[in-house]
Amino acid sequence: MSIRRSFIAGALLAASLACYVNAAASEHDRASAGILTAGHIEEQLQECPIVQDLNAQKIASNPSTGSLTSRIFGVLFPGSPAVNALLATLYISGPPNFLLALCPPNIDPSSLSVMVAFAVGGLMGDTLFHLLPEIFLGEDEVDKVKFVLVEPNKNLLLGVAIMVGFMTFVAMDKALRIATGGQDPHDHSHGHNHSSEKKDEDSTATSSSVDKPDTSNVQSRKPTSSAVQQAYPPPKEEPSTSVKLGGYLNLIADFTHNITDGLALSSSFYASPTIGATTTVAVFFHEIPHEVGDFALLVQSGFSKRAAMGAQFVTAVGAFLGTVIGIAVQEIGGSSSGVLADTDGPGLLGTSLRWGDMLLPFTAGTFLYVGTVAVIPEMLETGPKKAEETRKTLTQFVAIAAGAGIMLA
Repeated sequence: MSIRRSFIAGALLAASLACYVNAAASEHDRASAGILTAGHIEEQLQECPIVQDLNAQKIASNPSTGSLTSRIFGVLFPGSPAVNALLATLYISGPPNFLLALCPPNIDPSSLSVMVAFAVGGLMGDTLFHLLPEIFLGEDEVDKVKFVLVEPNKNLLLGVAIMVGFMTFVAMDKALRIATGGQDPHDHSHGHNHSSEKKDEDSTATSSSVDKPDTSNVQSRKPTSSAVQQAYPPPKEEPSTSVKLGGYLNLIADFTHNITDGLALSSSFYASPTIGATTTVAVFFHEIPHEVGDFALLVQSGFSKRAAMGAQFVTAVGAFLGTVIGIAVQEIGGSSSGVLADTDGPGLLGTSLRWGDMLLPFTAGTFLYVGTVAVIPEMLETGPKKAEETRKTLTQFVAIAAGAGIMLA
């Protein structure tokens, strides 16, 4: 039985190679006319009898009805790649910002560590399970088999785009740290600093009250201290200039970060509906703790709750701006799977890549930075209580596994 299967596999391989050679020969004739493209090779391969048999077998082996997630994605994203990208941007920008109305203004961003870990699992899972395989190998199709054409310089260009995306965020983060005097504008640990300062003030107030003489006989003719505080509330302590600057710089960083989210959504939907949908899920789960953390930072920088919410809605415009830019690049610059790729001849450095194909690896590089350098250092911060930190670490790892598991499913 194993010999027979090996013989069948060898025959299929030989037939596929013969089809590929014939397709390449046909493309050689096209090359003389200057219209050699990978799309034409794929068309020629699909005309081979053995490939058509493989397509029929694939259709027969696949279920006739899609999975539940596929049907849900079909309802949420029913239009063209451009329309779906705009809908996805609305989904990831609206609900997380409306949730801020339910957040207390004194929320401690460090309490979001489990949610942040869940978002890291989603971002890294989407990057490793979906984006990178799609970038280098392409997306599988339900009704036909696909072949990967290895082109000189193609993988190098894709790798360069990934690195450019990663280093772009490195440069942005470094510039913001320089502007804030070496502090991370996304640092969520200053909530502890405020609480410690409050404790110091309380202890100072307690010690000063001990030194005061006993005036209990006078207090009977005066209102109590709590009544005085209610009638004359203490003035709100004004944040320092550096804290205010950090809040405004955080808005700039958030706006820029949202632009890259929009680029990611547009490029992923032009790659395939599945990649677009899973990227939307990953960005959505990342946006919730991100928006809540930035909201708390703005409040601590002197913003009122309403002003902080309004500022977060303004930064959400960056996501729509990034989406529109991504759509324009895809429509004008084309992609290796689009119509322009079949009519404009060879692309970048003689490959089938178009400028639109550079967006997806660029955003994969930004996802790698956000999921590793920008977030994991916060997760590595450890307190002195070993038992508590051990439980916290285990919870974070479970959250990461859950986020990655959703992307894997």
